[in-house]
Amino acid sequence: VQLQASGGGLVQAGGSLRLSCAASGGARSSYNIGWFRQAPGNEREFVSALTRTGDTYYADSVKGRFTISRDNAKNTVYLQMNSLKPEDTAVYSCAAQTTAYLQSERKYMYWGHGTQVTVSS
Repeated sequence: VQLQASGGGLVQAGGSLRLSCAASGGARSSYNIGWFRQAPGNEREFVSALTRTGDTYYADSVKGRFTISRDNAKNTVYLQMNSLKPEDTAVYSCAAQTTAYLQSERKYMYWGHGTQVTVSS
């Protein structure tokens, strides 16, 4: 399966962005989809995940501000990001896997190219 992340950009603190992760070459519904981010000088970290059965998971740092959802007809997973903070600045990537270890990047088999999110103060 191929994944393509898009929707990043420059936004002021407090603003919103919606990221998209479009899947092709395979049914998105067959995989768990995760969002990860990596800021300069930092390790890549888990942000959110949506399982095949529709369960959602969030990192504590984004809980209450970010919402993950899907559109099966478009084979796309979205990450709605509200109340953005400068510390949310990072390259955001989506990935797909089929295990239960949603927060471990090592368990993800397929990765899309990232999209840059920059939040100015």
